[in-house]
Amino acid sequence: MSVLGIDTSNYTTSVAVLDEPANLIAQQRRLLQVPAGSHGLRQSEAVFQHLQNLPDLVEQLAIDFQQLSAVGVSVRPRDQSGSYMPVFTVGANFARVLARGLSVPVHECSHQANHLAAALWSLSWWPEQGEEFIAAHVSGGTSEILHVRWSSTPSVTVLGATRDLNAGQFVDRVGVALGLDFPAGPQLEQLARKAKGEVRLASPVEGCDMSFSGPLSAALRLVGQSEPTEIARGVEDCVAKGLEKALLHACDHTRLSDVLLVGGVISNQRIRQRLDHRLRGLRLRYASLETARDHAIGAAVLAWKN
Repeated sequence: MSVLGIDTSNYTTSVAVLDEPANLIAQQRRLLQVPAGSHGLRQSEAVFQHLQNLPDLVEQLAIDFQQLSAVGVSVRPRDQSGSYMPVFTVGANFARVLARGLSVPVHECSHQANHLAAALWSLSWWPEQGEEFIAAHVSGGTSEILHVRWSSTPSVTVLGATRDLNAGQFVDRVGVALGLDFPAGPQLEQLARKAKGEVRLASPVEGCDMSFSGPLSAALRLVGQSEPTEIARGVEDCVAKGLEKALLHACDHTRLSDVLLVGGVISNQRIRQRLDHRLRGLRLRYASLETARDHAIGAAVLAWKN
């Protein structure tokens, strides 16, 4: 038997299939198309693309749908009251129709829980029921420091978040200003590899709360004055410093030392290396490069676990 996971996030349509014992046997992902020079998509535009993408991706899985025993789907951004985005209704509705036709149950989760579960799956780390750890979910749509109590339905408490821009928005807006395509993360990382580290940006943090609007303004003022490579490196280091301060505060406050890091921004190797160097007293566990970005693996994992 197998389980199908579905995730329709802000910029990616994705499906994944796991079989016993949680082996990935098929997956399909498609980035949404963002116009050149743009900083993103309106929800209505993203919903339309998901509606076009999802049937095609499911057909490309080339699996025996009669072998599916459950469907997992992300239906909201976070497990918090009032958490809602229209994009997730596409995956939720598709999952319900498919599950009804196959007479199998639907397991609903949040996009954030999807990220956490996929990271644990990629690490083969299955916390005990009730085990606690710190997590950082850092992407274009979220920049949060979390206290997680693991179970089949994880209990998540937000210890800190961005007070303005998300880290991924910071990266993308500077990247677009430098002439990179959106989303700019992978190109900015490649650009920064040639830098000497001449640009340094402040990383305002209060407790576990981060701020990137000030660093964004400072970085944009440097466009046309400093080398693009140096600005890109400055952005990377700014994000890493902000995370470093916030995670140290979170671990000191909770007396926990296990830290799980997920989200597209966490796929940046420079950020990982800096955190490894500066946070040697903590046990840092990173989502694999495949599962750090948006995907549907976690939704399938949680359906399988349930």
